Amino acid sequence: MKAPVRTAPAESDCFEGAPHPRDTMALFGHEAGEQALLEAYRSQRMPQSIIIGGQEGIGKATLAWRLARFMFAHPDPASAAALEAADLSVPPDHPAARRVCAMAQGDLALLRREWNEKTKRHFTEIRIDDVRKALGLFQFSAASGGWRVCIVDCAEDLNKNGANAFLKMIEEPPPRSLFLIVSHKPARILPTIRSRSRVVLLAPLSPGNTARAVSALGGPWGEFGGEIAAAASRAQGSVRQALRLLDSDRLAQAQRLERILAGLPQVDWAGVHVLADAASKAGAGDEFEALYTGVFDWLGAGVRAGAAAGPERLAPLARVWEKLSFSVRETEALNLDKRAFILTMFAELSSALQEARR
Repeated sequence: MKAPVRTAPAESDCFEGAPHPRDTMALFGHEAGEQALLEAYRSQRMPQSIIIGGQEGIGKATLAWRLARFMFAHPDPASAAALEAADLSVPPDHPAARRVCAMAQGDLALLRREWNEKTKRHFTEIRIDDVRKALGLFQFSAASGGWRVCIVDCAEDLNKNGANAFLKMIEEPPPRSLFLIVSHKPARILPTIRSRSRVVLLAPLSPGNTARAVSALGGPWGEFGGEIAAAASRAQGSVRQALRLLDSDRLAQAQRLERILAGLPQVDWAGVHVLADAASKAGAGDEFEALYTGVFDWLGAGVRAGAAAGPERLAPLARVWEKLSFSVRETEALNLDKRAFILTMFAELSSALQEARR
């Protein structure tokens, strides 16, 4: 069965065909993180910058939007409603929830990769002009003395100049302002930004919570039935990956990738060429992303195992992680040959694994 697709361009911070995180009212598997943020807010110990970190597709942005809705619905953290709340949920018919979903909340800014009308694609990074535009919100007083909130999705997309401009704002933030920074790799964020932020790390979801999160999206996603549980079991805790796997072609590609990775350091070049053809064709940006995300998930597991086995095993995997991370960003930013990158990637992986096993 094929996954649903949009007829209009997807937003850069949303999986194609799925509801945007600001429209997602349910949160699964992150009760501890949610309670920590709720307690910080109503005890009036809310930091002015929060990094919500963890694997891609596990609900970080959903939690960020959930907190923003709650703060707009309950601008006084000492109010009875805030103090008695069991979690950060807000009824979907609440005026604040409606305004947030419609992006009509005047004190809310969203910083993300924007649409490029010239190329008919999203920009590959968050530019300094995007940062300046979003942070213009903080030049004015908040409506009714409430909160001003900026959601960054995600930190890894900030280019160097954009990150420095963002840093200047959080160094001297206005009162009652909050920056919610979604990050897939918090350790890569500028140390000066990390030092001024509270870090809330979210763990990958269990297969059960992954399946529940997919089912809760409603619409056409609910029509997959038993396929959801099968996709969730292979998704390594990521709802985003589960959604990809609900497409039969993408599932076949994921299975092929698993077989190739399992056979390393011997490389199944015929299989790699099939993957490269699918991920490098015109309009296959999501397939390319799914491929390198799968590789980095596999590498991450190897690095964790290497840490237990000793530095000799860890070092080659860490080096190839760094090298490929740079190369994939460069490939996307400069629109380089994706097929060449994929072939080189598997050669690099093979060499690194052989070195780690010596």
